[in-house]
Amino acid sequence: MKNGTLYIVATPIGNLEDMTFRAVRILREADLIAAEDTRHSRKLLTHFGISRPITSYFDHNKQLKGAMILEKLRQGLSVALVSDAGTPCISDPGYHLVCDALRSGIPVVPIPGACAAVTALSASGLPTDSFAFEGFLPSRRGKRREKISSLCEERRVLIFYESPNRLVDTLADLRELLGDRTMVVAREVTKMYEEFLRGSVSDIVNELEGKLVRGELVLMVAPSAGTVEAGADEIAGLLDKYICSEGFSVKDAVKRVALETGQSKSRVYEAALLIRK
Repeated sequence: MKNGTLYIVATPIGNLEDMTFRAVRILREADLIAAEDTRHSRKLLTHFGISRPITSYFDHNKQLKGAMILEKLRQGLSVALVSDAGTPCISDPGYHLVCDALRSGIPVVPIPGACAAVTALSASGLPTDSFAFEGFLPSRRGKRREKISSLCEERRVLIFYESPNRLVDTLADLRELLGDRTMVVAREVTKMYEEFLRGSVSDIVNELEGKLVRGELVLMVAPSAGTVEAGADEIAGLLDKYICSEGFSVKDAVKRVALETGQSKSRVYEAALLIRK
């Protein structure tokens, strides 16, 4: 028996007019729709007059439901995978289903459409030729700070998803660990209250002070202003300032200068050794 096809169907991230003709057709023709939240997806299906069998597939039932979906596919049925919004498998468990399907020799076909990260970046005004998508940062402060610290030397625009209730804490960690960089916060992209906040991390913190933030958020952080180039004299001058004038330890000075200039810690450490001598 010929295997069926697993379709990865992108859906709107807010504005229903962003649904593609092809996505509507695939959902109408699918033998089964696997949705992150069936209640949410039923609203979308009803809007477009689609009535097909639907089942849930999310993080906590991915093993049980994944096995059932794979069996349907092996029987020759077609399955359309959708998330609550945007492109499935981007920061959601659909990735596991795709991997299992490919291992079973089942065709996987993407049906492209909206993706919050790319949509927000396109209107951010930040460099778009190279970026690093990090998804959701850890909710626990220690793990979040550890993750942000690991990105200090990243030379690309950083893109994160974040929830409104953690936004202020995350901005504080970004400012402390990455420096007061230029960034953009995109809120409710494609929806009625779409908003882009642009400026330094401090600018955005000040703008949000006293406000109740709601909706889906995309955070985009520019590379350090010094990532283009930093000469040996500039590095030596900063190290001299922090080590000799302000009493920083070599380790802390190296970290601070690497952050400010965008240079690797190894390069800055070599310069620090010369100053110590």
